[in-house]
Amino acid sequence: MKAQDIINYDRIAEAIGYIRTNFKSQPNLEEVAEKVHLSPFHFQRLFTEWAGTSPKQFLQYISIGHAKKMIKENQSTLFDTAIDTGFSGSSRLHDVFIKMEGMTPGEYKNGGSLLSINYSFSETLFGNILVASTEKGICHIAFFEDDLAALQTLQAMFPNAAFRQKADSIQQNALSFFSADWETLSQLKLHLKGSAFQMKIWESLLKIPIGKLVSYGQVARHIKHPNASRAVGSAVGHNPVAFLIPCHRVIKSSGGIGEYMWGSKRKKAIIGWEASQTVAEIAT
Repeated sequence: MKAQDIINYDRIAEAIGYIRTNFKSQPNLEEVAEKVHLSPFHFQRLFTEWAGTSPKQFLQYISIGHAKKMIKENQSTLFDTAIDTGFSGSSRLHDVFIKMEGMTPGEYKNGGSLLSINYSFSETLFGNILVASTEKGICHIAFFEDDLAALQTLQAMFPNAAFRQKADSIQQNALSFFSADWETLSQLKLHLKGSAFQMKIWESLLKIPIGKLVSYGQVARHIKHPNASRAVGSAVGHNPVAFLIPCHRVIKSSGGIGEYMWGSKRKKAIIGWEASQTVAEIAT
């Protein structure tokens, strides 16, 4: 590592520590930049390159993490939670929570009690899957070996939601992709929860063409965070929708297959099948 890189690393580490310690005062860009002796513009660029997210988004991530802990432990009202976190009030907590988590603080507190989730079990070329959907779209797809364990994993994600074993039209549309019916891609509806960074990664994965493979570094560069390969890998690993959000198309820069939540053998099978589909399309 070059001397300047070491200096930059130390500065960003110091900035991260400062934000973690002082998040309740919601420090602005100028304040944190001053602490590490950089101009706001230079600090913004440097922090984004090294941390994989902007200083503002990182502050929101830390703040929402604190708010989630308070909500989960039922320590106080949402207003008191907002104030303790450093927000001006419940409305600000509400806005940032939706941006970062894809749900309101109330929905998080209720563990998804306002959600009605349909689920069904299906067979695919690559093994059995559990497909779950809300009225807004697909919220979960996972390959499984044990149906009970798969259902328990889904229920743990939405502990207070109302579950019904039913195959609906949203699920049927999603299942068509397993038979290479990519013509309906624009009709795909997803209902996901995750951080803003995770959402950005999952959206980027959706743009990888069938039959193509990219590295974690390429995904990082695509979202304009070239030094965030490790963060990209974490977001890819937390993909809640197997196959449709094609995390299987992301491999190591060395060419190695890399890890896959549902097994490297299955990942190889999917990659091989997709490659054969593109070859067949060219041939016709």
